[in-house]
Amino acid sequence: MLTIRGIDHVVLRVRDIERVRKFYCDVLGAAHVAYRPEFGMSHLRIGAAMIDLVEVDGPLGKPGGAAPGQEGRNMDHFCLRVEPFDQGAIVAHLTKHGVAVGDIRPRFGAEGNGVSIYLTDPEGNTVELKGPSDGKGPPPPKL
Repeated sequence: MLTIRGIDHVVLRVRDIERVRKFYCDVLGAAHVAYRPEFGMSHLRIGAAMIDLVEVDGPLGKPGGAAPGQEGRNMDHFCLRVEPFDQGAIVAHLTKHGVAVGDIRPRFGAEGNGVSIYLTDPEGNTVELKGPSDGKGPPPPKL
């Protein structure tokens, strides 16, 4: 039996690695750890986890086929737990950086139900910013 502690890293295939790196670092607060040109990859630290960016036309990105776009995406979305979570300040910060804020509402996640904010990164990947949760199970299905 395996015991999973959390997400170690997420890998996103991107067309413009510098633009996406700036978004995650300058707007969302990730820290750039390293760029590895031999792989066409940047490592970004987010808390205890990492987001790795790989160039779609680089050695690691090519096997994935076409870049994400209208016909397909890398994934549905990924969620970043944000603390402290001041919804107004987060929305103001995103707006200041020209980031369109999507749906804001309570959602179920790893720690229970809590408010989250949806947005899209510069290459169309959906990112969920999640606040504190109530520690309870998923809400009952709506009939």
